[in-house]
Amino acid sequence: MKIVRDALRKTGHLAALAALLSTAPAVAQAYVADAPVLEAPIMSRVGTAATAMAVCGDASILNGPSTPPAGAITVPAGDNSAFNFRQPGKTFWFAPGIHKLGTGIYSQIIPANNSVFIGAPGAILDGQHTNLYAFTGQATGVTIEYLTIQNFGNAGANNNEGVVNHDAGHGWTIQYNTVQGNAGAGVFVGSSNTLKYNCLTNNGQYGFSAYEPDGVSNVVIDHNEISYNNTYLWETASPDCGCTGGGKFWATNKATITNNWFHHNHEGPGLWADTNNNDFDIENNVFSDEENSGIIYETSYNALIKNNTFLRTANTSGPANPDFPTSAIYLSESGGDARVPARYQTITITGNTFTDNWSGIVIWENADRFCNSPANTSSGDCTLVNPAVVNLSTCVAGTINKAPYYSDCRWKSQNIQVTGNTFSLNPANIGSECTPDNGCGWQGLLSNWGSYPSWSPYRGEVIEQAITFSQANVFSGNTYAGPWQFMVHDQGQSLTPSQWQAAPYNQDAGSSFH
Repeated sequence: MKIVRDALRKTGHLAALAALLSTAPAVAQAYVADAPVLEAPIMSRVGTAATAMAVCGDASILNGPSTPPAGAITVPAGDNSAFNFRQPGKTFWFAPGIHKLGTGIYSQIIPANNSVFIGAPGAILDGQHTNLYAFTGQATGVTIEYLTIQNFGNAGANNNEGVVNHDAGHGWTIQYNTVQGNAGAGVFVGSSNTLKYNCLTNNGQYGFSAYEPDGVSNVVIDHNEISYNNTYLWETASPDCGCTGGGKFWATNKATITNNWFHHNHEGPGLWADTNNNDFDIENNVFSDEENSGIIYETSYNALIKNNTFLRTANTSGPANPDFPTSAIYLSESGGDARVPARYQTITITGNTFTDNWSGIVIWENADRFCNSPANTSSGDCTLVNPAVVNLSTCVAGTINKAPYYSDCRWKSQNIQVTGNTFSLNPANIGSECTPDNGCGWQGLLSNWGSYPSWSPYRGEVIEQAITFSQANVFSGNTYAGPWQFMVHDQGQSLTPSQWQAAPYNQDAGSSFH
């Protein structure tokens, strides 16, 4: 039993326990009974989401070496403002205690290439709410591990900026850290970055954010706990900024997001991929108790969303927006397109479990949103499908109504497969506000009546018809429990399960309703 327990604790991942429950329940039950005190609150926090990866507060994951590694330079606790950290290829071991970088707002660590920063147990890098950033610069191959990094920036500072890897340096590995109580994003993610086994909690805007002016590529986000972020409540301070949540991606190509636990992030979703993201693998994560959606995938392409758990998401923002169903997964102008190179050529949502979320999956395409439209909130960006021909200069009046512009100037919700998922809804578990009239308990496949701008060729019900009937969006083989309804074509049309399965919609073939 000790071998099983130690293996589970070493991985820090409870998926193995879930497997034991199904294959060897007696062993699993004995493990739980014999589990150390530390794991009791972890099991309680995860609840039914047994695949969650709990990191925060787990010393078995977050504690680094108690003595300096061979050849490492020891960084003593106290004032490190005069310390020379710009030494390529060197390893720095931070001794136990509080480390400070000086009294200036730009007092920071600027690493050299291939440098390694390791924290001893109890090593804390503290910005004193004076320094804005912890690690900055364009060095490559940097590793940061086993540190607590906290209190960088005052409340409301660092909007759309990051504290760790502020300049999105390439090839960074950020692992086994606690990044908490900072302004802005706790971590900025650049190309070829790996972010794993971190506790990203109580940061002012995001737990992490991925952005570079020319785009980010090849990112791994694995086994992190991302919780209680956006403490500044940026959506309240700057209404409709679309700038909050657990983690945010912008123009990122090829991201692998696995085995993370997103929970209790404020205002925004757990995970938001916004504008020209592509090739996302989102697997084996848990999204629980998010105020907004678990996942928003917006004006983006080609993804696999598989074997995730969505538990009690959007139950805060949903009641505040009764006119439109706020869902666990929200796809907005996003779909599969083989012309954008990726591991996948569709958006496939499969093998996921949805329990007591405000709504399930909503697939939406705004008829008025396209490249160069004034209704496009991502102004200045165009689609990725045919960039040599289709751009801001060609998606214009007099051209956009012709091929290939008519098709390729749009971000389309197309080639989406929703199959093999389980949707469970008990309104009593959510509260009295969970009614269809308040937007609770819906699946959606819809658009709006196109009306803007005057030169748009998509006015009228053109896109409502397309998303519903001709863009290869298919629900099938799902399992439903509870009072589900279906919003189809437009917001004024609601269907029962039998209507949804019948002609002309013919959706959810092979699905069961209980």
